[in-house]
This record gives sequence, structure tokens and C-alpha cells, in this order.
Amino acid sequence: MKIKATYLLVFLFAPFYIVSQVPGYYQDVNFSVSQEEIRQQLTNLVTATHFYELTYTPEVWNVLKIADLEFIDGEEVVLLNGFNDNDGIYKTDRTRHKDLNCTQSSCKGLWNREHVFPRSLATPPMDTSYPSAGTDAHGLRAVDSQMNSSRSNRAFESGSGDSYITSNGNFYPGDEWKGDVARILTYLYLRYPTQCEAVTVGIGPSSYSFLADMPNVFLEWNAEDPVSAFEMERNEVIYENQGNRNPFIDNPYLATRIWNGPEAENLWNALEVPEAISTSLILYPTIRDGYVYMENKSQSMVTYSVYTISGNFILEGQSSSEIDLGELSKGMYFINLQSQNYNKTEKIIMR
Repeated sequence: MKIKATYLLVFLFAPFYIVSQVPGYYQDVNFSVSQEEIRQQLTNLVTATHFYELTYTPEVWNVLKIADLEFIDGEEVVLLNGFNDNDGIYKTDRTRHKDLNCTQSSCKGLWNREHVFPRSLATPPMDTSYPSAGTDAHGLRAVDSQMNSSRSNRAFESGSGDSYITSNGNFYPGDEWKGDVARILTYLYLRYPTQCEAVTVGIGPSSYSFLADMPNVFLEWNAEDPVSAFEMERNEVIYENQGNRNPFIDNPYLATRIWNGPEAENLWNALEVPEAISTSLILYPTIRDGYVYMENKSQSMVTYSVYTISGNFILEGQSSSEIDLGELSKGMYFINLQSQNYNKTEKIIMR
């Protein structure tokens, strides 16, 4: 296979890539439908366009030597989780020459291909002996071999500062890399939804997503650490070699659109919701023992779906003013509200 390299202006002029129209790759995706329908459309897209599945050796090596370059005309790859090139410690290195990759038993001072989603935590575990989830370049990053060994198969946990093993024995990837990690893990869950479940590798609650299928920590990292020019260029290189893209690098807001949580950077103005629309529908009260009411300025019909905290569907219907929840048991629930220009999930407590 001939590895392709791209030299795009997006890398040099990333500050101008702030708000744009939806790229042609997504032209057949309807973003006005429900969260789950958007997620399924994107799963179908990144699967159908994954035209070429790379071999682990040598093709993944060859792609990463281009995709993970710090600069498109440079010789150094960026090492995930790294943070210091000047302390004399290999493990903490942030960059390394692209040809210092480990193809031998002793890897000190060399870099490896790290599965950001630990292979052993997938169901079934990722296999690299044939093209599959384990050889998807979107899920692999260059990393120092000692850092890779130290990280092992630890799940991710919130933290701050440079990368480290938390007091609970989990892993924090570092302030510079937490957004990268979040966007890779959301892609892997999108592309391999039964094998690479995000809740398997994220510590903490999953209360933002009404199906409880996306750890809060990844949605927070996605919002707190905006997509970088490095990630954008990397996405282009892998797209040229695999055929599919990471949608959450193209627009981090897609994760917010699908799983809620803190609002991430929105790079497409087509997904923007005017303030008049976003405030036109308010659900109240959120602690209730019977009806909940909608402050619905447009008086349009709203479709609602009610789910348990674990994501089990309970009931659905349509209304423009109120929702009867009198038959529900005590506890916490999610209500997804949809109208022509509105899609939001609210949390309520029945007492």
C-alpha cells in the first residue's frame, strides 16, 4: 500500500477554521433528527467509508510516521501523554524522531503504537493480527514505550497537570492531551459500538447522556481542550489512507449534540441553534410527583421520550404544554424533547 501524505492549509491557517459549513463528507447526514439517529447515521458513515483497513505492520507504522508528525515537513512525531523534551527522561518526552520506533524487544528511548482504548478492555479484546479495530489508525497514537508500559490498560480518570497515574490507579493523560483522548475514544465507540464501549474505559458517572453510555469525563475533556491543528492534520492523513474521518475532530460539538454535557466548540455554523430557539422551550419543575410542564413560546408540538437513568425506554408522546408522568415510580429519569428546531434532554426526579 502506498501511504499518502497531505499538506493542507488547514494546518497553517487553523485559527481561520473556526466556523464553516458542514464538509462534503457529511452531506448525507441529517443533523436535525434525534441524538440517537444522528449517532447511528455517523456510525454508518464512518463504517461505510472505511474503505481500506490497515495492517498493523507495516502499514500502521507508516501512517503514524506521517499522521503524528509535529509539523508536516518535520521529522519529529508527537508523543501522546508526553510533556518534557528537556529533562533527560525518555518516558516524559513529548517528541521523538519518527524513525526511532520500536521494532525490537528492548524499546527504551523508542516509541510505540499505543491503543488509546486499551486492547484488553475491548469486548472482545482488539486483535492486531488482521485488519480490524486494533489496526484502525484513528485509535492509535505514537507514545514513548516506557510511558506506554506505565499507562498499561488503565482506565481514564479526571485530573490536572501533566500525565500521571491517579491515586485510584487510573490514568490522566495530561491537560494537553485530554481532548485528543476524548475525541479518539468517542470515535472508537461510534465506529465499533459493541466492541469499544466508552463506559469501559472512563471512570465516573455517565449522567450527561440520556442512555448513560458516555462517561461525563470524556465530554468534559472534549469541551475543555479544543481541537488542535495537529489533530486536524492527523485526521486528514488518516482519511487519505483509510477513507473515513473522525467526526469529533471535524467538529467537537457533535459529541455535545449526541451525548449532551458541557458545550464543546462548534466549528460548523449549520449546527448552531439561535438563542431564540434554544430558550423557547423550558421544562419545569424538574422535581415532581405528577405532571411536568413546558414553557413553549412557539406553541409547537413537541415529541417527548422518557428513559430510566440506565437508558431503558419507558414511554413517548406529543404535547405542546404538559407531560403526564404520574404513573412513574420514584426515581430519576431523562426526558428527550424534540421539535422542528429543538432537541434537548432534561433530567427530572419523581418523588
